[in-house]
Amino acid sequence: MSPAQPSSHPVDLVAIKARQHDAWASGDYPLIGSTLQIVGEQLCEALDLRSGQRVLDVAAGNGNVSLAAARRWCDVTATDYVPAMLARARARAQAEGLSLTFMEADVENLPFDDASFDVVTSSYGVMFTPDQKKAAAEMARVCRPGGKIGLANWTPRGFVGEMFKVIGRYVPPPAGMPSPMLWGTHDHLQNLFGANAASIHAVPRDFVFRYLSATHFIDVFKTYYGPLVKAYASLDDGKREALTDDLERLITRLNRADDGTMVVPGEYEEVVVVRK
Repeated sequence: MSPAQPSSHPVDLVAIKARQHDAWASGDYPLIGSTLQIVGEQLCEALDLRSGQRVLDVAAGNGNVSLAAARRWCDVTATDYVPAMLARARARAQAEGLSLTFMEADVENLPFDDASFDVVTSSYGVMFTPDQKKAAAEMARVCRPGGKIGLANWTPRGFVGEMFKVIGRYVPPPAGMPSPMLWGTHDHLQNLFGANAASIHAVPRDFVFRYLSATHFIDVFKTYYGPLVKAYASLDDGKREALTDDLERLITRLNRADDGTMVVPGEYEEVVVVRK
């Protein structure tokens, strides 16, 4: 998914949000999301969380950052607009004996008062919202002055950014819709948060995708990862085969393993915004 070109037609954000909701509710994202747990732990350390802080995790998915913050004795509220995601996060918290509050909520319209939280977080979540400026403004609104906003965002040039570009050749994104991967660029972060930020600190990091093989990765993602589930479902057999071939070529190019397995670094930006 490359940055969108300007369009003379208005973008129907409501329709896009409905399609996205359907995509994320398909498959079984928590099965994949749980492999990313280390990112939630690292983000909490980058934020230098303190016990007792009020933490809001938006677009929380299966709760990687929420659970990491709860392990640090924070007062955590996890939100997502897909109830099935929250149910899996709740089950994980119960299994670990962690106390969190779970609430169905849309990051573009958060049901909280201004300055309600010390820290607001999102890991590979808020970046996929249709109305990016509104989502960023809502995160800033509910974060107290002097508080922090912590993000983990895939970059356009990293593996996930490249994968979305491949998918976009077969299932083009909505016309005029800005790429989610822009959240992984400094200029876009400045555009989204600059007016409300005392500082924005972004560090490039890698999450390493480790799978049995390229074929194993593709099989898992086309079965469980909503955007790829929907992409394959929309294509005929020939285009599905071509998409698989293109994904295999991408993985082969980036794979640093020489033993038949898949070890592919996925670049993301670890972001800490200090609220003005």
